[in-house]
Amino acid sequence: MRAKRMITAVEAHAEGEGGRVITGGMPVLTGNTVFEKMLCMQQQHDEIRTLMLQEPRGNPALCCNALVPPCDPRADAGFIIMEQSEYPPMSGSNTICVVTVLLETGILPMTEPLTELVLETPAGVIEVTASCKDGKVECVKFLNVPAFAVHIGVPLTVPDFGMVEVDIAWGGMFFVIADAAQFNIDPIADQGSEIVRACEAMRTAAAEQYPVVHPENNQITGPTIAQLNAPATDAGTDGRGAVVVSSGSYRPGAISGALDRSPCGTGTCAKMAVLHAKGLLETGQDYINAGPLGTTFTGCIEQTTRVGQYDAIVPSLSGQGWIYGLSHYLLDPSDPFPTGFTVGDIWAS
Repeated sequence: MRAKRMITAVEAHAEGEGGRVITGGMPVLTGNTVFEKMLCMQQQHDEIRTLMLQEPRGNPALCCNALVPPCDPRADAGFIIMEQSEYPPMSGSNTICVVTVLLETGILPMTEPLTELVLETPAGVIEVTASCKDGKVECVKFLNVPAFAVHIGVPLTVPDFGMVEVDIAWGGMFFVIADAAQFNIDPIADQGSEIVRACEAMRTAAAEQYPVVHPENNQITGPTIAQLNAPATDAGTDGRGAVVVSSGSYRPGAISGALDRSPCGTGTCAKMAVLHAKGLLETGQDYINAGPLGTTFTGCIEQTTRVGQYDAIVPSLSGQGWIYGLSHYLLDPSDPFPTGFTVGDIWAS
């Protein structure tokens, strides 16, 4: 066996969304914050992201995380999130996968019935409580970064679809959000291709017509991701939605993204910020959000605050993750695809 690189990883998913966690083989990343380490990785080591997420080692719906030493003295660990076309500052499903891996593999000590820890993400420091039993993480709950609405009920001209009404909000990423009924879509797994086309067209249009910048970090811009929502259909849930992770530039009529298999943690937080801005969700009120597979995340507005010029909420989010594999990934020096590859049958060109 020969290899110019070997990466070890734990395979996990959170309510259906794959969140591979790299535990070994990372280069040394420089920076005074995990956000700066993320920029270092993006600028100098992006081949790791494509190697892990593109074929033959990845797939369009997969996310990946790299464990890194934290910079904030309060934090127990840090991690960088990688998706097909960007490095999100924050992700709920990936946070749940990372916590599950950290505790169930013994990287950080597990205390039953509750383990409390602090993680440093590119978006900032988050506090986590994990409910644990018999060595299993049964629920991960974390206090997310503040979420806020930037635009409420604005008109958006979407190529191939016409005029729709959207909201734009931050929940750890900048989302453009719309009612699925405007596209004659039901946000369920069976309509995944229709959801992807609509969301990618909406995301591209929103980035052009309503560009936004985070008031506390001007290197974070958007919207970079889109969400379609619908009323709840099952007892015990408060709403449904589907989020699309982009995998390239939008082309009319083409698939250029992948359906988030989970209810999307940052999407749920952005959705709660919009509902609060509209007077439809109060502080202390739980919001159970169902994803396209019917799995759920539970959010709650813990308190309100301000972020720059925006009224904001401090949301918590909870869900469960599962480990399903341990992997060693090798890169042979003669491999003709050292950074992975994409093919137009399932990937955006």
